[in-house]
Amino acid sequence: MPITIALASDHAGYLYKEGIKSHLLTRGYEVKDFGTFSEDSVDYPQWIRPAAKSVSRGECDQGIIFGGSGNGEAIVANKVKGIRCAVCWNDESALLAREHNNANIISIGQRMVSLETARDIVDRWLSAQFQKGRHERRINQIEPDS
Repeated sequence: MPITIALASDHAGYLYKEGIKSHLLTRGYEVKDFGTFSEDSVDYPQWIRPAAKSVSRGECDQGIIFGGSGNGEAIVANKVKGIRCAVCWNDESALLAREHNNANIISIGQRMVSLETARDIVDRWLSAQFQKGRHERRINQIEPDS
């Protein structure tokens, strides 16, 4: 069964969302695109939150979100219970986001990296595995008490 990736962006990340969507589809992933669907100015929370919720609920396996810097988008995603979203700027940050933080969503800034680097980030993150051990103990301390 193929892995399903939630994608979302604001207007400043739209072109990379579309580029990464094509990249993922050619690699056999399923994609659920939560928008936005153009470069027209939008408020990013309305697109990012539904994508993050789909990962939190298990409807999508993982998520990739995009913005100008990726920071605001990561903040929105991290407000959703069960989400660990990391802003990634190179393939090493993506590797550590998975291996050490078990990030289930990554955020990429279209104004920060090239599309080629964004593809490398995505590929490295998707191929990495959570290392557990001392990292699992730390991850278990992230969610606030309910």
